Amino acid sequence: MANSNDTRPFSSQVVDGMERAPSRAMLYAVGFKNEDFKKPQVGIASTWSMVTPCNMHINKLADDAAVGVNNAAGKAVIFNTITISDGISMGTEGMKYSLVSREVIADSIETVVGCQGFDGVVAIGGCDKNMPGCMIAISRLNRPAIFVYGGTIMPGCHKDKKLDVVSVFEAVGARANNKIDDAELTAIETKAIPGAGSCGGMYTANTMASAIEALGMSLPNSSAQAAISNDKKLDCERAGAAVMNLIEKGIKPSDIMTKEAFENAITVVIALGGSTNAVLHMLAMANAAKVDLSLDDFTRIGKRVPMLADLKPSGKYQMAELVEIGGIQPLMKILLDAGLLHGDCLTVTGKTLAENLADVAPYPDGQDMIHDLAHPIKKDSHLVILYGNLAPEGGVAKITGKEGLCFTGKAKVFDAEEQALQSILNGDIVKGDVIVIRYEGPKGGPGMREMLSPTSAIMGKGLGKEVALITDGRFSGGTHGFVVGHITPEAYVGGPLAIVENGDTITIDAENNALTLHINEHEIARRMEKWQQPAPKYTRGVLAKYAKLVSSASTGAVTDN
Repeated sequence: MANSNDTRPFSSQVVDGMERAPSRAMLYAVGFKNEDFKKPQVGIASTWSMVTPCNMHINKLADDAAVGVNNAAGKAVIFNTITISDGISMGTEGMKYSLVSREVIADSIETVVGCQGFDGVVAIGGCDKNMPGCMIAISRLNRPAIFVYGGTIMPGCHKDKKLDVVSVFEAVGARANNKIDDAELTAIETKAIPGAGSCGGMYTANTMASAIEALGMSLPNSSAQAAISNDKKLDCERAGAAVMNLIEKGIKPSDIMTKEAFENAITVVIALGGSTNAVLHMLAMANAAKVDLSLDDFTRIGKRVPMLADLKPSGKYQMAELVEIGGIQPLMKILLDAGLLHGDCLTVTGKTLAENLADVAPYPDGQDMIHDLAHPIKKDSHLVILYGNLAPEGGVAKITGKEGLCFTGKAKVFDAEEQALQSILNGDIVKGDVIVIRYEGPKGGPGMREMLSPTSAIMGKGLGKEVALITDGRFSGGTHGFVVGHITPEAYVGGPLAIVENGDTITIDAENNALTLHINEHEIARRMEKWQQPAPKYTRGVLAKYAKLVSSASTGAVTDN
């Protein structure tokens, strides 16, 4: 490893020369030795926290990544950023901080790396917002960097049935419908989360980890390892060594995160049946990377890429089971061989995607988790971008085909998630209803809460195919059913969702990509003229600042445009 400033362009400014003696003095106190000042410094951004099982082990993974850096002749410096728990805060006012945390994480990593003069970055994330938050910071900084996924949780088990966190949300609906009793609900809640790691289905955490691996910003297989495993420990050590290789070769995120790389990430998310949040987060990541990505790119790619994975929430398998058969690398090889991936994209290995996949073995014979291209679960994308007089700037539906492709029903309108959830649990929602939850967008919430509580209650009530739900909020990766989120413009800024009334007829048409309110233009104009913007729910603090800065969900709900 050369000791020139070519590999130390930032740390040299902080520690070299007589005048930097005070800086060196402070660093001796945190464990630097004299020889460390001539090594590239790598910041290890750890999202460790005891707030959530998703992140409770990441302090140890950060130590492993530091070993990899130090053994490769670098100097690792571990620092922390925040995390919040979507699963714990879901359905409460606290959930409004969830999407906000993505921006706080990005800002904090950028702040520390920029201030301290790190020459490279290893970022380790677990819960949903950690991943795009880390990637936004990595893109802004544009210094050699790698993302490491904290890893998936193992399944819980009750009565020989595998459980995860969504099992508990759906059990709440089942209890409200008297399908189970209190003892059964308690048994499920105490057994669903057996230890460390991110939520077990192809929910947002596993979706984003897979997307980032396909993007080329994680080492191969980083997305498909158990949180507590020797594979994950080695992944962290290798990431530490790999970032030193990137520093030596001068490979930056902007060399990897190209438009074609984002297309690869979208392709893999579609094939896996991933979360609608991937749309929001990849738009934000692309914005930070100065890559021109739009909602229409998801439609364009979705027309030619099938959904192949039978994974939760709509399927039957968990991520830990996909790990057992090889993770996403064999799937990516299938997609590459079919001409659906750009094989010439550079990755953090220093090699191209095609080179990384050259020796990947196929899935074992007899597995039914990943379908072949000739027998897809759905012939095109489950992520459907809808437009229409209810969504002039677009909305995002998650339609696997199991729910059907078209739904028409009568609106039942709620101005907050809690109101809708109570109505579902009370039995007020019946077959043929379209639940409308508004004023939950990025500005109106503020914070664009996820609607896992009401959608899970719908499933638990046995109404998954009988009702639909539309919102300017968003959905957990654990949501399934006939749902449309990210409706833009949001209600708070005067989007058409604001003037929907109880009893209005609404059609969700996933075949023609349309979301339609069946009233005429004159009536829409009359209602819009009467509409008044509600007072802001927060006037001080982080939520108020976020509401003032945040862009539309159709552009990623970013705060630095």
